[in-house]
Amino acid sequence: MSYHWDWGVFLQHASKNQTFLDWMLSGFEVTLALGLSAWLIALALGTLLGVMRTLPSRSLRAIGAAYVELFRNVPLLVQFFIWYFAIPEIMPYGVDFKHLPPFTQQFIAAVVCLGVFTAARVCEQVRSGINSLPRGQKYAGLAMGLTMMQTYRYILLPVSFRIVLPPITSEFLNIFKNSAIASTIGLMELAAQGRQLVDYTAHSYESFTAVTLLYAVISVCVMAVMWMVERACRVPGMSLRK
Repeated sequence: MSYHWDWGVFLQHASKNQTFLDWMLSGFEVTLALGLSAWLIALALGTLLGVMRTLPSRSLRAIGAAYVELFRNVPLLVQFFIWYFAIPEIMPYGVDFKHLPPFTQQFIAAVVCLGVFTAARVCEQVRSGINSLPRGQKYAGLAMGLTMMQTYRYILLPVSFRIVLPPITSEFLNIFKNSAIASTIGLMELAAQGRQLVDYTAHSYESFTAVTLLYAVISVCVMAVMWMVERACRVPGMSLRK
């Protein structure tokens, strides 16, 4: 291969006060903020929906199932376009939303889209964790005088989360990888900054090598943190990971 690598391209000035390295780090920060913000929505909403799918109420189970089927079966790219272009047109405060700076609009739309999409997947992990528990745990809680909500809060959810930590970790990693699709609505996250660097310099190998390494940094950090959490919270004999 006769290609001559030129890593010095990252130190070249992209604008008056920024180098291309600054662009890449800016994209890295946006990807981190986007992934973490969307994960908070996904974890909270997914847990609520997962509980709804295991309650005795048929209507609540149907609402949870409909949510999962809707958001899991519509392509994520289409959902990005809906949240960014269509939702502001029909929501009550859509006009105010469109008066926000472009970056803020793109970031909010991307966070909500990634959050509600991943919530459907988290919901199924939480539901499977609750259903894997012996029914006696729920009945024991109710027999002790706890309400249904207290039984879920103090008995079922703490144990089921410890069981499904490995698949929850996968969803946490996926949310950072899926964040790259946010570039289709104009958000300058890590992958978008990499493409922009190629447009300006034609150094595609250096650009996407750096993008790959930065995504790898995120993945390694997430796996390290979740590995420590899983190790600390593992239920002996009940973990899905052998």
